[in-house]
Amino acid sequence: MRSLRRFLPKYPDNPTPPPAHTHTAATAPAPARRSLPSVSIDQKTVVALVVGGVVLTALLAAVAVTAISVAVAAVVLRSLLRDQHRR
Repeated sequence: MRSLRRFLPKYPDNPTPPPAHTHTAATAPAPARRSLPSVSIDQKTVVALVVGGVVLTALLAAVAVTAISVAVAAVVLRSLLRDQHRR
């Protein structure tokens, strides 16, 4: 039992360390917050944003379909040219 006491941890009397810094009162007043101007969004703005989003999505889809079709055409042409050279 005596040999086990050597391996038990020794805890300090005061487990909380002293604070590393002290708080001081601010001498300057906090800057006043400026209010942002109100922005009114009407129905025309929402419609324009939705239409713009739909158009951009359609353009992105068109670019993706075009890229896929060009890739397929390149694979087919490469296959045809490889068969042509083997003959």
